[in-house]
Amino acid sequence: MALPVLICDDSAMARKQMARTLPKDWDVEITFATNGAEGIEAIRAGKGEVVFLDLNMPVMDGYEVLQTIQQQDLPALVIVVSGDIQIKAHERVKALGALDFIQKPVSADAIAGILQEYGILVPGENDADAEDDNPLIKVDLRDACQEIANVAMGRAADLLAKLLDVFVLLPIPRVNVLEVSELTMALKATESSSKITALCQGFISSGLSGEALLLFHDSSFHDMAKLMQLDDPNNEATEVEVLIDTGNVLIGAFLSGIAEQLDMHFSQAHPVVLGRHCTVNDLIHDNAEKWQRTLAMEINYRIEDHNIECDLLLLFTEDSLPTLTYKLGYLLDTD
Repeated sequence: MALPVLICDDSAMARKQMARTLPKDWDVEITFATNGAEGIEAIRAGKGEVVFLDLNMPVMDGYEVLQTIQQQDLPALVIVVSGDIQIKAHERVKALGALDFIQKPVSADAIAGILQEYGILVPGENDADAEDDNPLIKVDLRDACQEIANVAMGRAADLLAKLLDVFVLLPIPRVNVLEVSELTMALKATESSSKITALCQGFISSGLSGEALLLFHDSSFHDMAKLMQLDDPNNEATEVEVLIDTGNVLIGAFLSGIAEQLDMHFSQAHPVVLGRHCTVNDLIHDNAEKWQRTLAMEINYRIEDHNIECDLLLLFTEDSLPTLTYKLGYLLDTD
């Protein structure tokens, strides 16, 4: 009898990767859920004896799913599959009853190893290859870009968390192809901060180029300077040091995560302070000519228990879209 397996992830690309990576000889019946609430319903319906669970999802995130399973004693063995590789994230999901943790992007060896370790999969138990009867999962460019941003976001957060000994709260990345006139409306920063200071750093690779923006909320400088153990946190030079140091960590690690997934290498320009104590409207207006139409990836980073918030924004040129599509072609369904 086939084992009910649930893959719970808001990304179509991640669901497709996970389904493709499960052992071919494993006799399973796969169900998909696009958020935690759907996942809980599937578990209650007996469709998730084994669950592969993402953490960053809308409606109900992975932590809430684990809490619900624990509180209601639902019959599910949960393996967390996430781009958030912070040590504290591992500790929290284990405390909430997760069996184990696999970092994205997933590998067949890692999955098979964990399944065998916990006796869920016994090597040679099924001699015949399982028939691939999974429904076709459609993946578009925006979804694929959101998932690679999710993985890169986790790498950057992990580095920042280790440097500052904090826990970085991660959102669902926002990805849109838009005109520069739409950029202000799309930015998360406009919703919660009236004044920002911005750092800009150009990047280029074969067929891909753009600019990374770090939009640092002005109210965050004091707490970040204290975490970095800098003297005189209200000093102007300290503010610039905080901005550049944070940019070096987040932009560098994020671009490295993107490059690794796309099998590319980015060259980075020197960082430039683009605007100080200004509004997002002013920043976009003053730089509208050079951005034009763009694919924008936005991640809003917050540090738990501190008044620290910043937005990392990658703006790819319109000319980069064909290369992105080509690089992600093995995951995109174009038929």
